[in-house]
Amino acid sequence: MDMKRAWWKEAVIYQIYPRSFMDSNGDGIGDLQGIISRLDYLKYLGIDVIWLSPVYQSPNDDNGYDISDYQDIMDEFGTMADFDELLAAAHERGIKIVMDLVVNHTSDEHRWFVESRKAKDNAYRDYYIWREGKDGQTPPNNWGSCFGGPAWQYDGETGMYYLHLFSKKQPDLNWDNPKVREEVFDMMTWWCDKGIDGFRMDVISMISKTEEMPDGEAHGMYGSFDPYCVHGPNVHKYLREMNEKVLSKYDIMTVGETAGVTTEQAKQYAGEDAHELHMVFQFEHVEGDGKYGKWTDEKIPLIRLKKILSRWQTELYGKAWNSLFWDNHDQPRAVSRFGDDRPQYREMSAKMLATCLHMMQGTPYIYQGEELGMTNYPFQSPEEFRDIESINAYREWCEEGPVPHETFWSCITFKSRDNARTPVQWDDSPQAGFTTGEPWIAINPNYTQINAKAETADPGSVFHYYKKLIALRKAYPVIVYGRYELLMEDDEDLYVYTREMDEEKLLVVCSFCDHETGFTIPDEFAKASCLISNTDGNYDRAEITLKPYEAFVLRTI
Repeated sequence: MDMKRAWWKEAVIYQIYPRSFMDSNGDGIGDLQGIISRLDYLKYLGIDVIWLSPVYQSPNDDNGYDISDYQDIMDEFGTMADFDELLAAAHERGIKIVMDLVVNHTSDEHRWFVESRKAKDNAYRDYYIWREGKDGQTPPNNWGSCFGGPAWQYDGETGMYYLHLFSKKQPDLNWDNPKVREEVFDMMTWWCDKGIDGFRMDVISMISKTEEMPDGEAHGMYGSFDPYCVHGPNVHKYLREMNEKVLSKYDIMTVGETAGVTTEQAKQYAGEDAHELHMVFQFEHVEGDGKYGKWTDEKIPLIRLKKILSRWQTELYGKAWNSLFWDNHDQPRAVSRFGDDRPQYREMSAKMLATCLHMMQGTPYIYQGEELGMTNYPFQSPEEFRDIESINAYREWCEEGPVPHETFWSCITFKSRDNARTPVQWDDSPQAGFTTGEPWIAINPNYTQINAKAETADPGSVFHYYKKLIALRKAYPVIVYGRYELLMEDDEDLYVYTREMDEEKLLVVCSFCDHETGFTIPDEFAKASCLISNTDGNYDRAEITLKPYEAFVLRTI
Protein backbone atom coordinates (compact mmCIF):
# COMPACT_ATOMS: atom_id res chain seq x y z
CA MET A 1 0.00 0.00 0.00
CA ASP A 2 1.35 3.38 -0.99
CA MET A 3 0.77 5.58 2.05
CA LYS A 4 0.72 9.34 1.92
CA ARG A 5 4.08 10.52 3.18
CA ALA A 6 4.35 13.36 5.71
CA TRP A 7 7.12 14.85 7.85
CA TRP A 8 5.26 14.11 11.07
CA LYS A 9 5.00 10.43 10.13
CA GLU A 10 8.77 10.23 9.74
CA ALA A 11 9.61 12.30 12.83
CA VAL A 12 10.74 11.12 16.25
CA ILE A 13 9.20 13.22 19.03
CA TYR A 14 10.71 13.97 22.43
CA GLN A 15 8.47 15.07 25.29
CA ILE A 16 9.78 17.66 27.70
CA TYR A 17 8.13 18.15 31.08
CA PRO A 18 9.66 21.60 31.68
CA ARG A 19 9.45 21.63 35.48
CA SER A 20 11.78 18.60 35.64
CA PHE A 21 13.98 18.99 32.57
CA MET A 22 16.67 21.60 33.40
CA ASP A 23 16.82 24.50 35.83
CA SER A 24 18.90 27.50 34.73
CA ASN A 25 18.53 29.84 37.71
CA GLY A 26 18.87 27.65 40.81
CA ASP A 27 15.29 27.89 42.08
CA GLY A 28 14.85 24.11 41.80
CA ILE A 29 12.31 24.33 38.98
CA GLY A 30 13.10 23.59 35.34
CA ASP A 31 12.61 26.49 32.94
CA LEU A 32 12.80 27.64 29.31
CA GLN A 33 16.42 28.80 29.51
CA GLY A 34 17.23 25.37 30.91
CA ILE A 35 15.69 23.75 27.84
CA ILE A 36 17.66 26.08 25.55
CA SER A 37 20.88 25.02 27.30
CA ARG A 38 20.19 21.35 26.46
CA LEU A 39 19.07 21.66 22.83
CA ASP A 40 22.43 20.46 21.54
CA TYR A 41 22.00 17.27 23.57
CA LEU A 42 18.65 16.66 21.84
CA LYS A 43 20.13 17.49 18.45
CA TYR A 44 22.88 14.92 19.12
CA LEU A 45 20.28 12.32 20.08
CA GLY A 46 18.65 12.93 16.70
CA ILE A 47 15.07 13.82 17.57
CA ASP A 48 13.00 16.00 15.21
CA VAL A 49 10.28 17.46 17.41
CA ILE A 50 9.93 18.60 21.02
CA TRP A 51 6.49 18.26 22.58
CA LEU A 52 6.49 20.81 25.36
CA SER A 53 4.18 20.09 28.29
CA PRO A 54 2.33 23.28 29.28
CA VAL A 55 4.42 26.40 29.81
CA TYR A 56 1.51 28.86 30.06
CA GLN A 57 0.64 31.02 33.05
CA SER A 58 -0.83 28.75 35.75
CA PRO A 59 -1.39 28.54 39.52
CA ASN A 60 -0.02 24.98 39.24
CA ASP A 61 -2.77 23.03 40.93
CA ASP A 62 -2.10 20.33 38.30
CA ASN A 63 1.43 21.30 37.27
CA GLY A 64 0.48 23.64 34.46
CA TYR A 65 -2.52 21.74 33.11
CA ASP A 66 -4.64 24.39 34.86
CA ILE A 67 -4.10 27.44 32.66
CA SER A 68 -4.91 30.98 33.78
CA ASP A 69 -3.58 32.73 30.63
CA TYR A 70 -3.03 30.94 27.32
CA GLN A 71 -0.95 33.78 25.88
CA ASP A 72 1.56 34.27 28.66
CA ILE A 73 4.38 32.15 30.12
CA MET A 74 4.45 30.74 33.64
CA ASP A 75 6.60 33.02 35.83
CA GLU A 76 8.67 30.09 37.11
CA PHE A 77 9.53 29.08 33.53
CA GLY A 78 10.51 32.52 32.24
CA THR A 79 9.02 35.08 29.87
CA MET A 80 7.56 35.19 26.39
CA ALA A 81 10.94 36.52 25.25
CA ASP A 82 12.49 33.30 26.61
CA PHE A 83 9.92 31.29 24.68
CA ASP A 84 10.67 33.17 21.46
CA GLU A 85 14.37 32.50 22.03
CA LEU A 86 13.66 28.78 22.56
CA LEU A 87 11.58 28.58 19.39
CA ALA A 88 14.30 30.29 17.33
CA ALA A 89 17.10 28.21 18.88
CA ALA A 90 15.22 24.95 18.23
CA HIS A 91 14.43 25.93 14.64
CA GLU A 92 18.09 26.82 14.03
CA ARG A 93 18.90 23.21 14.91
CA GLY A 94 16.16 21.77 12.73
CA ILE A 95 14.01 20.88 15.75
CA LYS A 96 10.29 21.66 15.73
CA ILE A 97 8.24 22.71 18.79
CA VAL A 98 4.78 21.29 19.52
CA MET A 99 2.74 22.97 22.24
CA ASP A 100 0.43 21.29 24.72
CA LEU A 101 -3.11 22.55 24.05
CA VAL A 102 -5.28 22.28 27.17
CA VAL A 103 -8.76 23.46 26.19
CA ASN A 104 -11.17 21.03 27.83
CA HIS A 105 -10.81 23.17 30.94
CA THR A 106 -9.07 26.28 32.25
CA SER A 107 -7.87 27.26 35.69
CA ASP A 108 -10.49 28.74 38.00
CA GLU A 109 -8.13 31.74 38.05
CA HIS A 110 -8.55 32.35 34.30
CA ARG A 111 -10.26 35.69 33.70
CA TRP A 112 -13.14 33.92 31.88
CA PHE A 113 -13.99 31.90 34.97
CA VAL A 114 -13.43 34.79 37.36
CA GLU A 115 -16.16 36.58 35.39
CA SER A 116 -18.32 33.49 34.88
CA ARG A 117 -18.83 32.84 38.59
CA LYS A 118 -19.84 36.43 39.41
CA ALA A 119 -23.48 36.27 38.30
CA LYS A 120 -25.91 34.11 36.36
CA ASP A 121 -26.29 36.82 33.73
CA ASN A 122 -22.57 37.53 33.34
CA ALA A 123 -21.38 37.60 29.70
CA TYR A 124 -18.94 34.78 30.49
CA ARG A 125 -21.42 32.61 32.43
CA ASP A 126 -21.99 30.28 29.49
CA TYR A 127 -18.25 29.77 28.91
CA TYR A 128 -18.47 27.01 31.55
CA ILE A 129 -20.94 24.28 32.53
CA TRP A 130 -23.19 25.35 35.40
CA ARG A 131 -26.07 23.33 36.87
CA GLU A 132 -28.52 23.61 39.74
CA GLY A 133 -28.03 21.13 42.60
CA LYS A 134 -30.63 18.48 43.25
CA ASP A 135 -31.63 20.09 46.54
CA GLY A 136 -29.75 22.34 48.90
CA GLN A 137 -26.11 21.35 48.47
CA THR A 138 -26.43 18.01 46.65
CA PRO A 139 -24.49 17.86 43.34
CA PRO A 140 -26.49 17.62 40.08
CA ASN A 141 -25.45 13.98 39.65
CA ASN A 142 -23.13 11.31 41.09
CA TRP A 143 -20.16 11.77 38.75
CA GLY A 144 -16.68 11.48 40.18
CA SER A 145 -13.71 13.52 38.96
CA CYS A 146 -10.51 11.99 37.55
CA PHE A 147 -8.54 13.25 40.57
CA GLY A 148 -10.90 11.92 43.22
CA GLY A 149 -13.97 13.50 44.82
CA PRO A 150 -17.12 14.63 43.01
CA ALA A 151 -16.99 16.19 39.52
CA TRP A 152 -19.14 19.12 40.69
CA GLN A 153 -18.14 22.06 42.87
CA TYR A 154 -20.68 24.20 44.65
CA ASP A 155 -20.12 27.92 44.20
CA GLY A 156 -21.75 30.07 46.87
CA GLU A 157 -21.65 33.26 44.75
CA THR A 158 -24.61 32.14 42.62
CA GLY A 159 -25.70 29.03 44.52
CA MET A 160 -24.94 26.69 41.61
CA TYR A 161 -22.47 23.94 40.73
CA TYR A 162 -19.84 23.94 37.99
CA LEU A 163 -18.47 20.83 36.29
CA HIS A 164 -14.81 19.87 36.67
CA LEU A 165 -13.80 16.47 35.30
CA PHE A 166 -10.38 16.99 36.90
CA SER A 167 -9.44 19.20 39.88
CA LYS A 168 -12.00 21.63 41.30
CA LYS A 169 -9.54 24.33 40.17
CA GLN A 170 -10.00 23.09 36.57
CA PRO A 171 -13.56 24.01 35.51
CA ASP A 172 -14.64 22.50 32.17
CA LEU A 173 -15.23 24.85 29.26
CA ASN A 174 -18.59 24.78 27.49
CA TRP A 175 -17.65 23.97 23.89
CA ASP A 176 -21.30 24.19 22.82
CA ASN A 177 -20.92 27.96 23.16
CA PRO A 178 -19.65 29.28 19.77
CA LYS A 179 -17.84 32.14 21.57
CA VAL A 180 -15.71 29.61 23.47
CA ARG A 181 -14.70 27.91 20.24
CA GLU A 182 -13.92 31.26 18.64
CA GLU A 183 -11.72 32.28 21.61
CA VAL A 184 -9.84 28.96 21.47
CA PHE A 185 -9.34 29.11 17.70
CA ASP A 186 -8.10 32.72 17.90
CA MET A 187 -5.59 31.71 20.59
CA MET A 188 -4.39 28.73 18.52
CA THR A 189 -3.97 30.98 15.48
CA TRP A 190 -1.90 33.38 17.58
CA TRP A 191 0.51 30.57 18.50
CA CYS A 192 0.67 29.26 14.93
CA ASP A 193 1.47 32.75 13.64
CA LYS A 194 4.28 32.87 16.20
CA GLY A 195 5.79 29.91 14.36
CA ILE A 196 5.12 26.83 16.49
CA ASP A 197 4.87 23.48 14.71
CA GLY A 198 1.80 21.85 16.16
CA PHE A 199 -0.33 20.87 19.12
CA ARG A 200 -0.64 17.90 21.44
CA MET A 201 -4.24 18.23 22.59
CA ASP A 202 -4.93 17.35 26.21
CA VAL A 203 -8.04 15.16 26.84
CA ILE A 204 -9.46 16.43 23.55
CA SER A 205 -12.00 13.58 23.40
CA MET A 206 -13.77 15.17 26.41
CA ILE A 207 -14.62 18.59 24.97
CA SER A 208 -18.19 17.68 23.95
CA LYS A 209 -20.69 16.74 26.66
CA THR A 210 -24.26 15.48 26.34
CA GLU A 211 -27.02 17.94 27.20
CA GLU A 212 -28.58 15.43 29.57
CA MET A 213 -26.35 14.65 32.55
CA PRO A 214 -27.88 11.71 34.43
CA ASP A 215 -26.22 9.69 37.18
CA GLY A 216 -23.45 7.45 35.85
CA GLU A 217 -22.84 3.79 36.55
CA ALA A 218 -21.38 3.62 40.04
CA HIS A 219 -17.75 2.54 40.46
CA GLY A 220 -16.68 2.76 44.09
CA MET A 221 -17.72 6.07 45.62
CA TYR A 222 -18.85 7.83 42.46
CA GLY A 223 -20.58 7.35 39.12
CA SER A 224 -18.81 7.34 35.75
CA PHE A 225 -19.09 10.38 33.48
CA ASP A 226 -17.68 8.43 30.51
CA PRO A 227 -20.73 7.91 28.29
CA TYR A 228 -21.73 11.57 28.68
CA CYS A 229 -18.39 13.38 28.47
CA VAL A 230 -16.02 11.18 26.42
CA HIS A 231 -16.34 11.01 22.59
CA GLY A 232 -19.40 13.22 23.05
CA PRO A 233 -22.07 14.11 20.46
CA ASN A 234 -20.25 17.05 18.82
CA VAL A 235 -16.57 16.20 19.31
CA HIS A 236 -15.93 15.44 15.64
CA LYS A 237 -17.94 18.45 14.48
CA TYR A 238 -15.87 20.75 16.71
CA LEU A 239 -12.54 19.20 15.64
CA ARG A 240 -13.45 19.55 11.96
CA GLU A 241 -14.32 23.19 12.66
CA MET A 242 -10.95 23.61 14.40
CA ASN A 243 -9.21 22.01 11.44
CA GLU A 244 -11.02 24.20 8.93
CA LYS A 245 -10.47 27.47 10.81
CA VAL A 246 -6.95 26.89 12.14
CA LEU A 247 -5.08 23.64 11.58
CA SER A 248 -5.48 23.34 7.81
CA LYS A 249 -3.91 26.78 7.31
CA TYR A 250 -0.48 25.73 8.65
CA ASP A 251 2.08 22.96 8.06
CA ILE A 252 1.81 21.65 11.60
CA MET A 253 1.26 18.30 13.32
CA THR A 254 -1.53 17.40 15.71
CA VAL A 255 -1.96 14.57 18.17
CA GLY A 256 -4.97 14.16 20.41
CA GLU A 257 -5.03 12.57 23.85
CA THR A 258 -8.11 10.35 23.59
CA ALA A 259 -8.46 8.06 26.60
CA GLY A 260 -10.74 5.07 26.05
CA VAL A 261 -10.52 5.37 22.26
CA THR A 262 -11.14 2.30 20.08
CA THR A 263 -9.48 1.64 16.73
CA GLU A 264 -12.74 2.53 14.98
CA GLN A 265 -12.98 5.84 16.84
CA ALA A 266 -9.30 6.54 16.11
CA LYS A 267 -10.08 6.34 12.39
CA GLN A 268 -12.72 9.06 12.92
CA TYR A 269 -10.31 11.32 14.81
CA ALA A 270 -7.19 10.65 12.76
CA GLY A 271 -8.23 8.99 9.52
CA GLU A 272 -6.21 9.86 6.43
CA ASP A 273 -9.21 11.86 5.12
CA ALA A 274 -10.95 12.74 8.39
CA HIS A 275 -9.86 16.42 8.40
CA GLU A 276 -9.53 16.38 12.17
CA LEU A 277 -6.20 15.30 13.74
CA HIS A 278 -3.05 13.57 12.45
CA MET A 279 -2.91 10.92 15.16
CA VAL A 280 -4.24 10.08 18.61
CA PHE A 281 -2.79 8.69 21.79
CA GLN A 282 -4.54 5.49 22.81
CA PHE A 283 -3.93 4.12 26.30
CA GLU A 284 -5.08 0.51 26.16
CA HIS A 285 -1.60 -0.86 26.73
CA VAL A 286 -0.95 1.41 29.73
CA GLU A 287 -4.37 1.39 31.35
CA GLY A 288 -5.16 -2.25 32.06
CA ASP A 289 -7.14 -3.36 35.06
CA GLY A 290 -5.94 -1.98 38.36
CA LYS A 291 -6.64 -3.61 41.70
CA TYR A 292 -7.94 -0.32 43.10
CA GLY A 293 -9.15 1.90 40.28
CA LYS A 294 -6.00 2.49 38.20
CA TRP A 295 -3.67 1.43 41.02
CA THR A 296 -1.85 -1.87 40.76
CA ASP A 297 1.61 -3.36 41.24
CA GLU A 298 1.22 -5.99 38.52
CA LYS A 299 2.79 -5.89 35.08
CA ILE A 300 0.63 -6.46 32.03
CA PRO A 301 1.00 -10.05 30.72
CA LEU A 302 2.97 -10.08 27.46
CA ILE A 303 0.29 -11.96 25.50
CA ARG A 304 -2.24 -9.24 26.35
CA LEU A 305 0.26 -6.47 25.55
CA LYS A 306 1.01 -8.02 22.14
CA LYS A 307 -2.67 -8.39 21.36
CA ILE A 308 -3.39 -4.73 22.11
CA LEU A 309 -0.42 -3.24 20.27
CA SER A 310 -0.88 -5.57 17.30
CA ARG A 311 -4.54 -4.68 16.93
CA TRP A 312 -3.60 -1.00 16.68
CA GLN A 313 -0.85 -1.80 14.18
CA THR A 314 -3.05 -3.85 11.87
CA GLU A 315 -6.42 -2.10 12.14
CA LEU A 316 -5.06 1.39 11.54
CA TYR A 317 -2.72 0.36 8.71
CA GLY A 318 -3.36 2.53 5.67
CA LYS A 319 -6.38 4.16 7.36
CA ALA A 320 -5.05 6.22 10.26
CA TRP A 321 -1.71 6.91 11.90
CA ASN A 322 -0.32 5.38 15.10
CA SER A 323 1.49 7.22 17.85
CA LEU A 324 3.93 4.96 19.68
CA PHE A 325 4.87 5.37 23.33
CA TRP A 326 5.71 3.44 26.50
CA ASP A 327 5.54 6.33 28.96
CA ASN A 328 4.87 10.04 29.40
CA HIS A 329 4.34 12.54 32.23
CA ASP A 330 1.21 10.63 33.33
CA GLN A 331 2.76 7.16 33.38
CA PRO A 332 5.46 5.47 35.45
CA ARG A 333 8.92 4.87 33.95
CA ALA A 334 8.86 2.40 31.05
CA VAL A 335 11.83 0.30 32.16
CA SER A 336 10.28 -0.19 35.62
CA ARG A 337 6.84 -0.97 34.25
CA PHE A 338 7.39 -3.02 31.10
CA GLY A 339 11.05 -4.00 31.46
CA ASP A 340 13.19 -4.85 34.47
CA ASP A 341 14.85 -2.10 36.50
CA ARG A 342 17.05 -4.41 38.56
CA PRO A 343 20.66 -3.28 38.00
CA GLN A 344 21.71 -6.43 36.12
CA TYR A 345 18.81 -6.13 33.63
CA ARG A 346 18.02 -2.42 33.40
CA GLU A 347 20.16 -1.56 30.36
CA MET A 348 19.26 -4.68 28.39
CA SER A 349 15.54 -4.34 29.04
CA ALA A 350 15.55 -0.58 28.31
CA LYS A 351 17.17 -1.26 24.93
CA MET A 352 14.78 -4.14 24.27
CA LEU A 353 11.73 -1.95 24.94
CA ALA A 354 13.15 0.74 22.67
CA THR A 355 13.67 -1.82 19.88
CA CYS A 356 10.16 -3.19 20.26
CA LEU A 357 8.51 0.22 20.03
CA HIS A 358 10.72 2.05 17.52
CA MET A 359 10.45 -0.73 14.94
CA MET A 360 6.65 -0.45 14.89
CA GLN A 361 4.58 1.49 12.38
CA GLY A 362 3.76 5.02 13.54
CA THR A 363 5.43 8.04 15.09
CA PRO A 364 7.50 7.26 18.21
CA TYR A 365 7.51 9.46 21.30
CA ILE A 366 10.42 9.45 23.76
CA TYR A 367 9.70 10.81 27.24
CA GLN A 368 12.57 12.76 28.82
CA GLY A 369 15.01 10.40 30.55
CA GLU A 370 13.63 7.34 28.77
CA GLU A 371 16.65 7.51 26.47
CA LEU A 372 18.82 7.11 29.57
CA GLY A 373 16.83 4.19 31.00
CA MET A 374 15.68 6.25 33.99
CA THR A 375 13.70 4.23 36.54
CA ASN A 376 10.83 4.65 38.97
CA TYR A 377 11.65 6.53 42.16
CA PRO A 378 12.02 4.57 45.45
CA PHE A 379 9.28 6.38 47.41
CA GLN A 380 9.46 5.87 51.17
CA SER A 381 6.48 7.94 52.37
CA PRO A 382 3.38 9.75 51.03
CA GLU A 383 4.98 13.09 51.99
CA GLU A 384 7.29 12.67 48.98
CA PHE A 385 4.42 12.88 46.47
CA ARG A 386 3.88 16.14 44.58
CA ASP A 387 1.22 14.88 42.16
CA ILE A 388 -2.39 15.83 42.98
CA GLU A 389 -3.67 12.48 41.67
CA SER A 390 -1.31 10.42 43.87
CA ILE A 391 -1.93 12.58 46.96
CA ASN A 392 -5.71 12.34 46.56
CA ALA A 393 -5.63 8.60 45.79
CA TYR A 394 -3.58 7.80 48.88
CA ARG A 395 -5.99 9.80 51.01
CA GLU A 396 -9.15 8.28 49.46
CA TRP A 397 -8.04 4.64 49.24
CA CYS A 398 -5.80 4.45 52.27
CA GLU A 399 -6.15 7.14 54.92
CA GLU A 400 -9.93 7.46 54.58
CA GLY A 401 -10.59 4.24 52.70
CA PRO A 402 -10.56 0.46 53.00
CA VAL A 403 -7.05 -0.47 51.83
CA PRO A 404 -4.19 -0.91 54.34
CA HIS A 405 -0.99 1.06 53.72
CA GLU A 406 1.12 -2.09 53.20
CA THR A 407 -1.20 -3.29 50.43
CA PHE A 408 -1.72 0.06 48.69
CA TRP A 409 1.84 1.33 48.93
CA SER A 410 3.28 -1.07 46.34
CA CYS A 411 0.46 -0.13 43.93
CA ILE A 412 0.71 3.64 44.23
CA THR A 413 4.52 3.69 44.08
CA PHE A 414 4.45 1.45 40.99
CA LYS A 415 2.05 3.68 39.05
CA SER A 416 2.36 7.20 40.52
CA ARG A 417 2.79 9.94 37.92
CA ASP A 418 5.57 11.37 40.10
CA ASN A 419 7.81 8.50 38.92
CA ALA A 420 8.05 10.29 35.58
CA ARG A 421 8.43 13.71 37.11
CA THR A 422 11.66 13.36 39.05
CA PRO A 423 14.31 15.55 37.39
CA VAL A 424 16.34 14.45 34.39
CA GLN A 425 19.67 13.03 35.55
CA TRP A 426 22.29 15.05 33.67
CA ASP A 427 25.47 14.08 35.53
CA ASP A 428 26.78 12.70 38.83
CA SER A 429 27.26 16.09 40.51
CA PRO A 430 24.97 17.16 43.40
CA GLN A 431 21.29 17.30 42.35
CA ALA A 432 22.23 15.36 39.18
CA GLY A 433 23.20 18.58 37.40
CA PHE A 434 19.51 19.55 37.21
CA THR A 435 19.74 22.50 39.60
CA THR A 436 22.11 24.26 41.96
CA GLY A 437 19.21 24.74 44.39
CA GLU A 438 16.69 22.53 46.17
CA PRO A 439 14.70 20.58 43.51
CA TRP A 440 10.89 20.90 43.58
CA ILE A 441 10.66 17.10 43.74
CA ALA A 442 13.28 14.59 44.88
CA ILE A 443 15.95 13.34 42.49
CA ASN A 444 16.29 9.59 42.06
CA PRO A 445 19.31 8.49 44.14
CA ASN A 446 20.53 6.29 41.27
CA TYR A 447 21.62 9.41 39.33
CA THR A 448 25.26 8.68 40.16
CA GLN A 449 25.01 5.56 37.96
CA ILE A 450 22.34 6.66 35.47
CA ASN A 451 23.02 10.06 33.89
CA ALA A 452 23.43 11.75 30.52
CA LYS A 453 27.09 12.66 30.97
CA ALA A 454 28.11 9.03 31.52
CA GLU A 455 25.83 7.69 28.79
CA THR A 456 26.78 10.13 26.04
CA ALA A 457 30.42 9.16 26.70
CA ASP A 458 29.68 5.42 26.53
CA PRO A 459 28.99 4.02 23.03
CA GLY A 460 27.31 0.96 24.59
CA SER A 461 24.80 2.99 26.64
CA VAL A 462 21.01 3.15 26.42
CA PHE A 463 21.39 6.71 25.05
CA HIS A 464 23.51 5.58 22.10
CA TYR A 465 21.11 2.72 21.44
CA TYR A 466 18.24 5.23 21.10
CA LYS A 467 20.45 7.39 18.87
CA LYS A 468 21.01 4.40 16.58
CA LEU A 469 17.30 3.50 16.50
CA ILE A 470 16.41 7.07 15.51
CA ALA A 471 19.03 7.01 12.74
CA LEU A 472 17.70 3.67 11.43
CA ARG A 473 14.16 5.06 11.22
CA LYS A 474 15.47 7.87 9.02
CA ALA A 475 17.47 5.45 6.83
CA TYR A 476 14.84 2.77 6.20
CA PRO A 477 11.31 3.80 5.13
CA VAL A 478 10.09 0.25 5.86
CA ILE A 479 10.38 1.11 9.58
CA VAL A 480 8.01 4.04 9.13
CA TYR A 481 5.60 2.76 6.52
CA GLY A 482 5.91 -1.04 6.30
CA ARG A 483 3.12 -3.48 7.03
CA TYR A 484 3.21 -5.15 10.47
CA GLU A 485 2.55 -8.80 11.18
CA LEU A 486 2.68 -10.48 14.60
CA LEU A 487 4.31 -13.92 14.89
CA MET A 488 4.15 -16.34 17.84
CA GLU A 489 1.17 -14.52 19.34
CA ASP A 490 0.74 -17.04 22.20
CA ASP A 491 4.37 -17.01 23.34
CA GLU A 492 4.55 -15.71 26.91
CA ASP A 493 8.20 -14.59 26.70
CA LEU A 494 8.92 -13.33 23.18
CA TYR A 495 7.45 -10.48 21.15
CA VAL A 496 8.21 -11.27 17.51
CA TYR A 497 6.89 -9.41 14.47
CA THR A 498 7.77 -8.57 10.88
CA ARG A 499 7.64 -5.32 8.90
CA GLU A 500 7.35 -5.45 5.12
CA MET A 501 7.42 -2.94 2.27
CA ASP A 502 7.99 -3.73 -1.39
CA GLU A 503 10.73 -6.42 -1.43
CA GLU A 504 12.16 -5.42 1.94
CA LYS A 505 11.35 -7.29 5.15
CA LEU A 506 12.37 -6.91 8.80
CA LEU A 507 12.21 -9.48 11.60
CA VAL A 508 11.97 -7.94 15.08
CA VAL A 509 12.61 -10.25 18.05
CA CYS A 510 12.31 -9.03 21.65
CA SER A 511 12.60 -11.12 24.80
CA PHE A 512 10.47 -9.81 27.66
CA CYS A 513 11.80 -12.29 30.23
CA ASP A 514 14.68 -12.61 32.69
CA HIS A 515 15.77 -16.09 31.57
CA GLU A 516 17.26 -17.61 28.42
CA THR A 517 14.85 -18.56 25.64
CA GLY A 518 15.23 -20.74 22.57
CA PHE A 519 14.23 -19.27 19.20
CA THR A 520 14.24 -20.52 15.61
CA ILE A 521 15.01 -17.90 12.97
CA PRO A 522 12.57 -18.30 10.05
CA ASP A 523 14.14 -19.64 6.82
CA GLU A 524 13.52 -16.46 4.86
CA PHE A 525 15.85 -14.60 7.27
CA ALA A 526 18.64 -17.18 7.05
CA LYS A 527 20.88 -14.82 5.08
CA ALA A 528 19.58 -11.56 6.52
CA SER A 529 21.78 -8.83 7.93
CA CYS A 530 21.45 -7.61 11.52
CA LEU A 531 20.32 -3.97 11.67
CA ILE A 532 20.60 -3.62 15.44
CA SER A 533 20.96 -5.79 18.53
CA ASN A 534 21.35 -5.12 22.25
CA THR A 535 23.92 -7.94 22.54
CA ASP A 536 26.84 -9.20 20.48
CA GLY A 537 24.59 -12.07 19.33
CA ASN A 538 25.27 -14.23 16.28
CA TYR A 539 22.17 -14.61 14.08
CA ASP A 540 23.55 -16.54 11.09
CA ARG A 541 22.25 -19.91 12.26
CA ALA A 542 18.69 -21.18 12.65
CA GLU A 543 18.61 -22.20 16.30
CA ILE A 544 19.64 -19.54 18.79
CA THR A 545 19.38 -19.02 22.53
CA LEU A 546 18.29 -15.54 23.53
CA LYS A 547 19.75 -13.94 26.64
CA PRO A 548 17.40 -12.28 29.14
CA TYR A 549 15.83 -9.20 27.50
CA GLU A 550 17.75 -9.72 24.25
CA ALA A 551 16.47 -7.86 21.18
CA PHE A 552 17.55 -7.83 17.55
CA VAL A 553 16.31 -6.83 14.10
CA LEU A 554 17.16 -8.69 10.89
CA ARG A 555 16.69 -7.24 7.41
CA THR A 556 16.31 -9.12 4.18
CA ILE A 557 15.98 -7.69 0.68
